[in-house]
Amino acid sequence: MQSGIKNLVWLLLSLAIVCFDQLSKLYAVKYLSLYQPLPLVPFFNLTLAHNTGAAFSFLGSAGGWQRWFFAFIALVVSIACLVWLYRSPARGKLLLAAISLLLGGALGNLWDRLAYGYVIDFIDLYVGDWHWPIFNIADAAICIGVAIIAMTSLKKQDD
Repeated sequence: MQSGIKNLVWLLLSLAIVCFDQLSKLYAVKYLSLYQPLPLVPFFNLTLAHNTGAAFSFLGSAGGWQRWFFAFIALVVSIACLVWLYRSPARGKLLLAAISLLLGGALGNLWDRLAYGYVIDFIDLYVGDWHWPIFNIADAAICIGVAIIAMTSLKKQDD
């Protein structure tokens, strides 16, 4: 139980992700025009977008029910991350950081879904005419967290 309480300090990383994500989205909404790219370097634009779907706009035009579906999933993932953080051994710092990134990202996008009905995206990476789907800080934290979790899980299987 002692490690569970100590692990809750990792919630500060989650909180930092949520704050950075929401602050960056506020600036994006204030300074960018919807779907109008602001070129920064030859492979990177800032482009404000509203995503009513999930990753890669999956179910983005489903008619509205997906808002609550994805909000519910984000809530379940957040609760699971909190339990996982509490129950994980304190010595697994990389895993604890990954869980915290996942939690922060899920909460950042959950906030958007509940407040606006969509997720605010603005990071637009591309090569030539091919653009990666526009994303945000919360999405990046989720992807990094999941990648670390997958790598640590594979490493444990190799041991």
